Amino acid sequence: MKNMGNMMKQMQKMQKQMQQAQEELKEKTVEATAGGGAVKIVASGDKRIVDVEIDEEVVDPEDVDMLQDLVLAATNEVMGKVDELVEQDMGKFTKGMNLPPGMF
Repeated sequence: MKNMGNMMKQMQKMQKQMQQAQEELKEKTVEATAGGGAVKIVASGDKRIVDVEIDEEVVDPEDVDMLQDLVLAATNEVMGKVDELVEQDMGKFTKGMNLPPGMF
């Protein structure tokens, strides 16, 4: 029974560490660009877009499709980087658990 109590304490400790790591992820950011830096997207570790920068040279009313493609490409890339960041920070807790991607 003592082992069960120790296991529960370890689980509670790990849960607190995971919660702290998730809070820290909110403060971390990653960025991605498209069009040679013409569009830059910054996202936080909790998958929120926190900044969008668009070079005025790519704002062409005659070619809105190109701008949309650049924003889409940069957004998709930054979301991939967020997933990598989350895996890097949270992977230490889930190593060997075989959890599905996107669990955090």
